[in-house]
Amino acid sequence: MKTIKKQKTRIFKTAMLTLFAVLLSTFTTITAQNDPVRLGFIPLTDCSPIVMAKELGLFKKYGVEVVVTKESSWANVRDKILTGELDGAHCLYSMPFSVYTGVGGKAGSEMMIAMMLNVNGQAITLSNDFCGKVGFKQMNKVTPVVAAKLKAEKEVTFAMTFPGGTHDLWLRNWMSIAGLNQKAVKIITIPPPQMVANMKVGNMDGYCVGEPWGGVAVKQGVGFTQIASQDIWKDHPEKALVVNKEFSSKRREDLKKVMKAIMEACIWLDNPVNRKKAAAIIGRAPYVNAPADVIESRLMGDYNLGCNQGVQVYAKDYMLFHKGGTVNYPRKSYAIWAMAQFVRFGYLKEAPNYKAIADKLILQDLYEEVAKSMKVKVPNDDMKPFSLTMDKTVFDPSNPAAYLKVVKR
Repeated sequence: MKTIKKQKTRIFKTAMLTLFAVLLSTFTTITAQNDPVRLGFIPLTDCSPIVMAKELGLFKKYGVEVVVTKESSWANVRDKILTGELDGAHCLYSMPFSVYTGVGGKAGSEMMIAMMLNVNGQAITLSNDFCGKVGFKQMNKVTPVVAAKLKAEKEVTFAMTFPGGTHDLWLRNWMSIAGLNQKAVKIITIPPPQMVANMKVGNMDGYCVGEPWGGVAVKQGVGFTQIASQDIWKDHPEKALVVNKEFSSKRREDLKKVMKAIMEACIWLDNPVNRKKAAAIIGRAPYVNAPADVIESRLMGDYNLGCNQGVQVYAKDYMLFHKGGTVNYPRKSYAIWAMAQFVRFGYLKEAPNYKAIADKLILQDLYEEVAKSMKVKVPNDDMKPFSLTMDKTVFDPSNPAAYLKVVKR
């Protein structure tokens, strides 16, 4: 009898513990679902889709509470996404691949791309030391002027914002097109909002970063625009909505709501009438903290180049956020191109498993589900060969090795 009683007691305790575990798990899940979504951004003009989705009440429209926070650097964004302190962020599209391959973080760390946020709108800014010696898009003059500066000063320094990030890739492609050996110069990492101040005190001779920090350098008389990134590659991929892996799986429905709100903000931003309003809002201190007129002019495609070079007007290839859905589609071919650059420029000694990594980190099926629900056209051009605007070398995403054999280093 005692044995039977003990067995019943154990069974009861086990059942109660199981019930408690189920209730605790359910409570935790419900609590997590009710938590606000935390999205970060770096003070750049192309954070606009997230900021405007918040300011226009679009997150609320789609039934999700979102807290938007300004972050200090891309490394900070990386760390917070990986730890789950942030559910997602406005992010360099190539960062997840840089981190996963060990170029810009601990190899194997997974950050997921849900959708793209914009194309174009970055620039190479040179200090006034180059003024009158290298003009706008005068690529043939870059190397001789740098060589002369190296001879006189022993060191020339350029800055980008994250190893293997988009600004790093545009800078190194710019050097390649100009025939400048990247090993001849020093390349440093500086957070975007600190670029102008660092150039002002002579810490670098040039930098690649997103707007408005190219335009701000011109306004402050610190430097001039030598080239815009869209001149290097028209409609190049730039920022993405990058999310925490666990968030993307456990709160899939909330992520879809976030994506819908951001998609609508992207559509709103591509209406030129709305850009003046957007510039005034994102220029405020809690966001980009930069002059609204600088943000607006470059958002509208009107680039005061500085150094008495006049104004360059971009009519169709300025910063775009939607373009009928062609902007927002996260292409695996662009991921493969970015990883091929890591090999090209010596970050990786061996080629990674390009396609497998792209398949793992890009939530393409999720994007297609969201796009179709919003009647946004999904492009059919992924994995097709393409070339950059200035570098005509054909890149076939199905055969990166062939590209690497012929492209300039």
